[in-house]
Amino acid sequence: MLFFFAFALAAIPSLISAGLVFFLIKERKTEKIKLYKGLTLKALNKNFKLFLILSAVFTLGAFSYSFLLIFAKEAGFKTGFVPVLYLVFTAVASLFSIPMGKISDRIGRKPVLLFSFFLWALVLVCFILGKSTVWVAAGFIFYGAHKGALEPVQTTYVCELAPNSFRASALGGYQMIMGLFTFPASFMAGLLWESWGMIAPFYFSLFLTIIAGVLLLFVKKEKSISSP
Repeated sequence: MLFFFAFALAAIPSLISAGLVFFLIKERKTEKIKLYKGLTLKALNKNFKLFLILSAVFTLGAFSYSFLLIFAKEAGFKTGFVPVLYLVFTAVASLFSIPMGKISDRIGRKPVLLFSFFLWALVLVCFILGKSTVWVAAGFIFYGAHKGALEPVQTTYVCELAPNSFRASALGGYQMIMGLFTFPASFMAGLLWESWGMIAPFYFSLFLTIIAGVLLLFVKKEKSISSP
């Protein structure tokens, strides 16, 4: 009964939020509506397609943070201190998100995305070199910075690359592809961990991150489909 009460209490904010969206937020109607049918990308430009590919490549190497926490325990952190590392990277991500969003408004989404890839590469290097708790702790700080730089900008860049009449559908398709690659990312990391050692997933992810970063250099935002 206590667990039921706890879950019911936790659901109240979500119900209130859903009610506010449903009853108070009004959407502007458009005369022409085009639907994004299935996985057909004919209506989308080459830059969006390239960004979709590189994002899938990056996501395939962006395994769950659970591997970082397990690695930290193996590196010498006491079990009771591991949740503190989780708190560290979430706090750093929160602190970085707003400044990174503001910077992306000034200099563009692409440089900030490249920076987020670079930060993830630093995370991987820290764990590859993680023979001491200092390296691992630094890795969690960089991981928080990476999340703070990536998440506010990623979906915004998708909307800017997609044609105006297909933005919502393109964003939905993008999220679907990312979701499809999220599970195999951690699954492959687990296989590499078990087969080749706990450093192997980090080398694999670093390789994919470099590929994604290089591909991102070739993505260009066309003026005709930029955000108003």
